[in-house]
Order: sequence, then structure tokens, then C-alpha cells
Amino acid sequence: MPDFKVVVTDLGYETYDPEREQLASAGDIELVLAECETEAEVAEACRDADGVITRLAPVGADAIEAMEACRVISRYGVGVDNVDIPAATAKGIPVCNVRGYCDEDVSDHALALLLSCVRRTVSRDKQVRAGEWDIGSAEPVYRIAGKTLGLVGYGAIPRTLHRKVAGFDLREVLIFDPYVPDDQAAEAGVRKVSLDELCEQADYISIHAPLTDETRGMIGSDQFEKMKSTAIIVNIARGPVVDTDALVNALKTGQIASAGIDVYDPEPPPKDSPLFELPNIALTDHTGWYSEESQLELQQSAAKNVALVLSGQRPMYCVNPEVLEA
Repeated sequence: MPDFKVVVTDLGYETYDPEREQLASAGDIELVLAECETEAEVAEACRDADGVITRLAPVGADAIEAMEACRVISRYGVGVDNVDIPAATAKGIPVCNVRGYCDEDVSDHALALLLSCVRRTVSRDKQVRAGEWDIGSAEPVYRIAGKTLGLVGYGAIPRTLHRKVAGFDLREVLIFDPYVPDDQAAEAGVRKVSLDELCEQADYISIHAPLTDETRGMIGSDQFEKMKSTAIIVNIARGPVVDTDALVNALKTGQIASAGIDVYDPEPPPKDSPLFELPNIALTDHTGWYSEESQLELQQSAAKNVALVLSGQRPMYCVNPEVLEA
């Protein structure tokens, strides 16, 4: 009989050998690969699990309450908005995530979307394929040098992006992040401003805020009205941070010039999403995190968190560390 049972709530990878290799350090472990879409399915699949690894499945309060033996929940990724943290904390279950595994990849993707919008490569590709040429001034392109970049959130990923844009000769970099001390901002060479100021002054805006009650819908009609008509916005954080209806309206009416979007509300977006009809937008499929290297690190680290807890050790990353002290 195995020492422990670990359930993966929902699948997305070709192989789960990296998880098996990491979990083996905790003993003889039965790894169950489930495909849960609802909270009820999570509850049933994880009822007798010692450890849970989740991707996108809803691990809500009811599912957590149904867990009879769970000692750890680990998520593939940085964000844990699909897990009810208060419910897990109340039950004494540490919730783990994986940090740092995709800082390079997400920042690369943000830069790629920004450059696609600045140079209009997505729309030009479609036009050239359709036989158009000498598009030129019909769709003005402005150089990056001398412009202002605004970063909404200034954690590890936007700091990595900041490093990468250092050679573009920007005028300045603004940040909106209430949790970054003024002295740290100054040391990093950025200017800390309010969200309104950032929206008013930035030529390019890249969003990196986590999804919380505080950030849900934080970029809406009021913010778009403050932006320059030449502004470009990139969202690679979480879809609900930006009000989709307000974004569509801003792009349709020329409140802003264009947008690069990797995340949506909901995901995937419906087939009749108005985003698909807009010519001034670059869309990707929540793939900013992905590279072959980042995926391997993600799988290994999510499983290692579980293996460490089941071995009586502290996980690498924990979003409710108070339960580890109890």
C-alpha cells in the first residue's frame, strides 16, 4: 500500500514524470491524474488525498471541507486565485505556489506584445497577406525612444521587464504599486505614482498586478479616459484586472491606440468575443508563462512543494505560512 496519495486535479502536460520523480523523495506515492472541471468533482477526487496539485480547477471552500486527509495544496503557477485560501488556512492546510519559474518568459512575452503593438506587426501581417502595401501613415507608428513606460505592479516579473527595456532609451519608467517602499523604487530607478498619474502620463502600460478584491476591475472606463489616444496597454497578469467592456470601448473609440492581451475574463474567451473583431489588438492564449524550460521547472517545483510537506519539511513557497507555525 502506498505511503501517500497525491491527486492532480486537472491536466495540461504531456507527461507527469517530473512530478513522479520529485514525489518519490517522500516515499511510495500513488499519483492520481484527475480531470476535474467543477468543485464537486474536485471534492470527490481529493476526498482521501494526502496532497493536491492543482492547475485551473476550482478548489473552493466546499472542496477543501471535503478533504479528509489533505496536508498540502500546491498550485502550478504564481497566482492562487482558484484556491480558497481562507478555507485552507482555517483547516490548517498550507497552500503553495511556484514563484520565479517564468519571470524571464512572462517578461519576454510582455515585451513581445508591446513591440507587436508599437510596430503594428500583427495588423500589418494580415494586411500584407490581403495584398495591401505602403500602409504607412494610414496607421502611424511612433518610436519607443523618449517614451514613458508605466508598470502596474512592480514585483519580480515587471522588474525583469524593466531590466530588458533598459536599452530602449525610454524617457522614464513609472510604477503603481502601493506595496513597494519609496526608497526601493528610487533605488530601482523608477518613479512611484498613483494609478491615475500613471494612466495620464504613460505612453505604454504593462499590467502585472495579481488578481485580488482590490485589483479586480482596477483598469476600467475611468482609467481609459485618462490615457493618451496613442497609448498602448498590455495585460499578461489576470483577465479580470481589466474591465473587458471598457477595453473594447476604448479600442473602438480611439481612447487608446492598441492593446496586447494574453489573459481574459473568462478564459478561454467566448467565440463571439468582441475582442476578436478589433483590428488594433494582439491576442495570445495565456501563454506568457510558457517555455519548455519554464514548464519543466513548474512541474518539478509544484510537486516538490508537496514532497517536502509530506516529508515533514517546509515547502519552498507558501502563501499562508502561518499554518506552518501552528
